[in-house]
Amino acid sequence: MKIDTASEIPIFIQIAEQLEDSIFTGIFLEETKVPSTNEISMIFNINPHTVLKGMNLLVDEDILYKKRGLGMFVKEGAVENIRIKRKNKFYDQYIATLINEANKLKMSKEQIIQLIERGYSNESH
Repeated sequence: MKIDTASEIPIFIQIAEQLEDSIFTGIFLEETKVPSTNEISMIFNINPHTVLKGMNLLVDEDILYKKRGLGMFVKEGAVENIRIKRKNKFYDQYIATLINEANKLKMSKEQIIQLIERGYSNESH
């Protein structure tokens, strides 16, 4: 995990994003414990309440859950929840924007698909 204190993104959101990415990539598996708020706060020298605020975002999104007296754990189904969230974000950030710009350029659906296919062809070389 990396925290950028110079970033415009609040630290608690960076923590949530880093933990989410670690879960999505398999660093923290479902039904396993994640580092405690105190461990994370000591590693990055930040306030434990800031860490907890980031973790609570993931609790609200059904990615983490609390076991009283034991800490935070990755919820079963968390990876799929993250996948759905990221697909929706991908659509909102890229696809909707792409279609909006293509409409301004008066491009057809087929022209957009051709450009995407060209992009995939360029990636494979």
